[in-house]
Amino acid sequence: MTTTHSEGSHDGAHVPEPAVRTPPPSGTSGTSGGAAELLPQTRRALLHRLAAGQAEGRAPSMVGGVVREGRAVWTGARSAAEEEAAHADVQYRIGSLTKTFVAVLVMRLRDEGLLRLEDPLGTHLEGTPVPDATVAQLLAHSSGLAAETRGPWWERTPGGLRPEPADLFGESPQRLPAGRRHHYSNPGYALLGALVERLRGGMPWAEVLRREVLEPLGMHRTTLRPEPPHASGWAVHPWADVLLPEPAQDTGLMGPAGQLWSTLEDLCRWAAFLVRGDQRVLDAATLAEMRTPAVPPEGAAGEGGYGLGLQLVRRGGRTLFGHSGSMPGFLAALWADAEEDVAGIVLANCTSGPVVPAIAADLTGIVIEHEPRIPEPWRPLSGPLDPELLALTGPWYWGANPHVVRLHAERALELAPLSGTGRAARFRAEEDGTWTGLDGYYAGETLRVVRDRDGAVSHLDLGTFVFTRGPYEPSAPVPGGVDPGGWRS
Repeated sequence: MTTTHSEGSHDGAHVPEPAVRTPPPSGTSGTSGGAAELLPQTRRALLHRLAAGQAEGRAPSMVGGVVREGRAVWTGARSAAEEEAAHADVQYRIGSLTKTFVAVLVMRLRDEGLLRLEDPLGTHLEGTPVPDATVAQLLAHSSGLAAETRGPWWERTPGGLRPEPADLFGESPQRLPAGRRHHYSNPGYALLGALVERLRGGMPWAEVLRREVLEPLGMHRTTLRPEPPHASGWAVHPWADVLLPEPAQDTGLMGPAGQLWSTLEDLCRWAAFLVRGDQRVLDAATLAEMRTPAVPPEGAAGEGGYGLGLQLVRRGGRTLFGHSGSMPGFLAALWADAEEDVAGIVLANCTSGPVVPAIAADLTGIVIEHEPRIPEPWRPLSGPLDPELLALTGPWYWGANPHVVRLHAERALELAPLSGTGRAARFRAEEDGTWTGLDGYYAGETLRVVRDRDGAVSHLDLGTFVFTRGPYEPSAPVPGGVDPGGWRS
């Protein structure tokens, strides 16, 4: 086995802390003093999971890391040969994790107003095989495009075999109606890379990525082609402990689907960014939008669904977001829990064998289970208090169903049922005095305070649902009216 590496080696149990510290992204904040160091028993459990994954999966090498509260708190590595030790600065090919980078570039274009997610691709790209599929559908793999390019297998052949966009598609590029179901499409992301190039004045997508994303985040070891030290890709024989070298082709136009190489250290920075955002690259609210399900899950393999460039999975009762990746000779996975602010990353240099996505999810779960996040201290609202806002809090009734309204920072409201049934939602304050729903059934719906002729609050109107201060309050405009006989025993 030949793994190019820098001078010096270690047994892979843990990379020295100075090599893996990742400062919180600009514009974000964590707990006071930053993330605490992991307990010894947690670190041993992480190393055991990584070591078992490498041994049972028969991977020539495997590296793993955990990010908590914006910085790397643990990394580990296992190698088949001591003289070829893996570590956090060795490049591995990350396969479809590349798609998360391309999706961020597209969302930057959206946030700049250069495109809308609802735009048909043909609005921006001429000659595309799916001119009516929207940008959002391409991001979420619901455009109906074929899963792969026409032959030969693009991952193991030079991109020069497909020099033009038309060379990526056969006679029937669209296999399913656009927008109807999730159907993973690698060529779809080739089109998104071309879209980035078109709207950035012809600049190659990888150069756009370097300038706009990688450099601001300090990810100097994430590149289009391998740079030493890097791991070699291997296939492991299924019935014998022997290896076969895998080719590392430049995939050309298919690069946006899986071309990138990166290191564990760089991907720790990427995980911190995906959870917290960075104003220099993409706002945290946009990243939250990307991890919102855009299409339903497609069978057990897709449990959790798919967002805008981000996979969603359910593990241990939690929703994780991120992506898995594979290319000949390499496997990769990154999963993050936004609520716990924890992410796990695993890279290996083999085509098949270890279930890398499960290992990365387990690394995340081990930290969450062994060391639950310490909640931020409760603090009262800051700034002057609006008495009229305070007066809106407390019980409200939809018909006879009791709810409660709570006031949060920045004039935000929260509606929650008190009876165990009903719909809960958070609401963002708008400049016109209304509120917009952020989640659940009321996402995007408008909450209004309706006043009577004297200016007193009469009721709340939430998408035509009337909430009153009393159950079926006769004085309020309850749709259909209230029986004049009132409540009866």
